[in-house]
Amino acid sequence: MEDAPERTPSSSESTQPPGLAREPEVASPGDSEGCARPLDTVPKKLCGYLSKFGGKGPIKGWKCRWFFYDERKCHLYYSRTAQDANPLDSIDLSSAVFDCKADAEEEGTFEIKTPSRVITLKAATKQAMLYWLQQLQMKRWEFHNSPPALPATPAAALAENGPTLHLKLEQEEAELEEFLCPVKTPTGLVGAAAALQPVPAMPSALQNISLKHLGTEIQNTMHNIRGNKQAQVAQATQVAGPLVEDSPQGGEPESGEQPSISDPSIPEKEPEDPAKSAPRSSVPSGPTQKPKRQSNTFPFFSDGLARSRTAQEKVVALEQQVLMLTKELKSQKELVIILHKALEAAQQEKRASSAYLAAAEDRDRLELVRHKVRQIAELNQRVEALEQGRERLAHEAGLREQQVQALQQHVQLLMDKNQAKQQVICKLTQKLTEDLAQPADATNGDFLSQQERMEHLKDDMEAYRTQNRFLNSEIHQVTKIWRKVAEKEKALLTKCAYLQARNCQVESKYLAGLRRLQEAAGAEAGDFPELLQQLIQEALQWEAGEADSVGLSPVSEYDDYGFLTVPDYEMEDLKLLAKIQALEVRSHHLLALEAVERPLRDRWATLTELAPSAELKQLLRAGVPREHRPRVWRWLVHRRVRHLQAPGCYQELLARGRACEHPAARQIELDLNRTFPTNKHFTCPTSNFPDKLRRVLLAFSWQNPTIGYCQGLNRLAAIALLVLEDEESAFWCLVAIVETILPAEYYSKTLTASQADQRVLQDLLSEKLPRLTAHLGQHRVDLSLITFNWFLVVFADSLISDILLRVWDAFLYEGTKVVFRYALAIFKYNEEAILQLQDSLEIYQYLRFFTKTICDSRKLMSIAFNDMNPFPMKQLRQLRAAHRERLEAELSKLELLKVEYLQRRASRGRAPPPEGCVSEDEGEGDS
Repeated sequence: MEDAPERTPSSSESTQPPGLAREPEVASPGDSEGCARPLDTVPKKLCGYLSKFGGKGPIKGWKCRWFFYDERKCHLYYSRTAQDANPLDSIDLSSAVFDCKADAEEEGTFEIKTPSRVITLKAATKQAMLYWLQQLQMKRWEFHNSPPALPATPAAALAENGPTLHLKLEQEEAELEEFLCPVKTPTGLVGAAAALQPVPAMPSALQNISLKHLGTEIQNTMHNIRGNKQAQVAQATQVAGPLVEDSPQGGEPESGEQPSISDPSIPEKEPEDPAKSAPRSSVPSGPTQKPKRQSNTFPFFSDGLARSRTAQEKVVALEQQVLMLTKELKSQKELVIILHKALEAAQQEKRASSAYLAAAEDRDRLELVRHKVRQIAELNQRVEALEQGRERLAHEAGLREQQVQALQQHVQLLMDKNQAKQQVICKLTQKLTEDLAQPADATNGDFLSQQERMEHLKDDMEAYRTQNRFLNSEIHQVTKIWRKVAEKEKALLTKCAYLQARNCQVESKYLAGLRRLQEAAGAEAGDFPELLQQLIQEALQWEAGEADSVGLSPVSEYDDYGFLTVPDYEMEDLKLLAKIQALEVRSHHLLALEAVERPLRDRWATLTELAPSAELKQLLRAGVPREHRPRVWRWLVHRRVRHLQAPGCYQELLARGRACEHPAARQIELDLNRTFPTNKHFTCPTSNFPDKLRRVLLAFSWQNPTIGYCQGLNRLAAIALLVLEDEESAFWCLVAIVETILPAEYYSKTLTASQADQRVLQDLLSEKLPRLTAHLGQHRVDLSLITFNWFLVVFADSLISDILLRVWDAFLYEGTKVVFRYALAIFKYNEEAILQLQDSLEIYQYLRFFTKTICDSRKLMSIAFNDMNPFPMKQLRQLRAAHRERLEAELSKLELLKVEYLQRRASRGRAPPPEGCVSEDEGEGDS
């Protein structure tokens, strides 16, 4: 045995799953020179090609992957081809569940669900899918029932665990036969034979590349390139030598050399022990070394298979390999292009880093470091949120576990009850048998009567079974009919909403046409103006009432928050415009009800706990449903003022107001009657909202003495009252807006921060909307006359209530940049209409009410958060600081001029009145 080198188990032998092989492969002493056993007796390997659904962006879709199972770790590894040296990734089957997708669009689709992800796979046929599912179930069962530690040698493992594993396997097969008969192995689709087949064709070679594992792809690519070069040399040797010479040496390797069947699931490693690697290096080099390299490149070729292949089969295999290598070369070229792009990106990052290191001032570096620190803080917050989510899920898992235990106890009780019933049946059967065994002359009459009674009972049982089947069928049919009717009713309601929306659009167009005719026919004579006036009056008085009969939202005079749906304008053309606006709002609401509003309500309903996140940010921008808005606003306000809130603070402020009158109380009383004259809650004499608003404003004047009260605060507090309804919550909402969200001195006597924001808005308008800025500048229009009130009351007097509250939803979460976004979006929304006006007076008149004409809240939101990007907060802070510095310098200069004027006037004395005028002293004598 000196000529035979020491046989080292290959990776495929070391990972053979014992469940698939009925007898583990053990090299017995009788095997001469370590020759491989025939292919029929080699244990079956769980491997083969499957399609895996994954990817991102344009390359998302099905990707062909080679899957192979590792029994030591109970992992299912996968790579791009069977010839790859390193796997791309693995799936942990120890805690996975399998789901057969019977209703899938494509046949053979199934899922592997792990605690961390869900993997969707697709087999070539339904039989292959069932085979994979059955084998994966067996592998998982074997892994969980395997002994904790294996002996050192395969022979010891067979002696110790062979009978146990065999018994468990038989038990598992018996259990599987109760539900699903064992599936036959699909020929050519799984196992070592599948590796010899060409890789299934994909629509695009680039689509089959895994960008997520670029490093592994590069390693496999280099390995395959080296292996292909070696394989070409080996193929030339085989064609020139073994295919021509039909010698005994062409069928088996020389010097007792054993080609090993490698496994891609075990990455190739260098020999750790030099002593073990020495016998391999001592083998003489020659032509026989080439097939060994080829077997390392193509790991599933075995010696038995190589000996049984004819020359013609080898030529066919070589042609298939040439085709496969051609496709591989094409994919590698595409991979090189991707790597070039990655290299370019890395070079750009390197240039950016070099620019950072070469910065002249430390201020820029410090700003970058602060930005990174803020990112770290945000990531820490996300980690805390995820930790809270994990604790919540753990709590839910505990509750589920308790439910499972309760169900198990219930099942046990049912089983005990069933067993008791069976015992009673057995006793009654035994008693009946004993009664029948009595002498015929004594019990002949009783036996006949009992037999007749049993026949009647059997008939009754059969009748009840038939009735039960019929009732079940009836219930099933009625349920199907009910579902069909419900779906039909839902479709009809949707269609009715769409038709009603279209009707509103047609009516609004009709009213718009009447308005244009009214403007055009104002100077004409005849009966036409009178007819037009009559049509306008009829249009204003007509209301569509079909919505009441079908369950849709009818047109009401007031909305959910008490604002007039159709504003009451004094001018007739503005009344017509208000009616057009109301119809447009209702039309947009009906069209968005099914497609947008209902999914949004469902998402908010599932959001039980609120935590800062990107998803919450998008939901707040889209708008909070009315039923969830009070809860969400209380949470948003609490985040802003939790460092200011104290128990009983609001009540103490009210007590101070009752004890002593605040200087601002008179101004507050005057502004109460001016607060939202179109809202029924503040105009109705019996409403308690004015009293609540008075208390909130007085409490705030004591809370913040530096401001006390400023005009505009009444509308902010009123909006908070309408949504939150609780005056203390409205008070803290007002505190959050004035003291934490808006900049300092926003409501001071000089309104410095408010004036600075107007200049910031002008800069942003010049950047985002240059055409509109040039047009307004040409006509010398000062936008601050219009926009100053927007910022001071956060659009409370400008937008319709539906859009206004959506703005506040995002404003309370993101801050003042939302006000800038929506201010720019309002001008963008009406940009074309403003550009058509060529007179400054017309422009000012249009700007007075044009915000009320905005009806499509979705369009306005899209402009604010999509078209206005990018919108960095850093730029906003810089513009604010620069304009505030200039404004403070201007105010200081004005203050100096005022002081100088007063000093000059005091030094010169009071000047005499002009001739012909009577001074105040002289006029006092005249009565």
